[in-house]
Amino acid sequence: MDSKYHYEDIDLNRIIAKSLYFGLLVNIVIPVSLLFVCFFIANSHAITNELGGATDTVLIVFGILSLLEAAFALWWRGRLFDEPMVRSKATLEEDIIAGVSRRSRPIFLVIASISIYGYLFFFLTGHFETAMFFVLFSFIVFQIVRPRYGMARKIVARQMELADKGQFLRD
Repeated sequence: MDSKYHYEDIDLNRIIAKSLYFGLLVNIVIPVSLLFVCFFIANSHAITNELGGATDTVLIVFGILSLLEAAFALWWRGRLFDEPMVRSKATLEEDIIAGVSRRSRPIFLVIASISIYGYLFFFLTGHFETAMFFVLFSFIVFQIVRPRYGMARKIVARQMELADKGQFLRD
């Protein structure tokens, strides 16, 4: 089975869609829903600033942690998708679809955890706008990390290359 003759047969839409549904739920639907809860609380209850003078320090720490998590997600994505995902050449497409989906989930959870800093900051200080900023930042990181056609093509090419070399997924 020569890879170059079957590259066009791989459905990139299926590779992208399966992992994207989970990512949309975890990185958009749930964080925005929780942001609406924060908005409701901010408009109906007064939240006192429990941090006092440490507010700026905590914001800087949360910001640095968010940037580190974003960088980690980018690094981890490259590392995970470079390893073999295919069990055999006969199941190449299905293995790639399942592999991309399975390997995207923890990355998407890391990205979603960025928004948690916003919710924590909101409940500690009552600053809704800051919570909104963290949710927006996690959404932007998700947009950068999520699978696209170019990435899917590179993954397929890499997996075919690994399969041609005899490097397969070992469970």
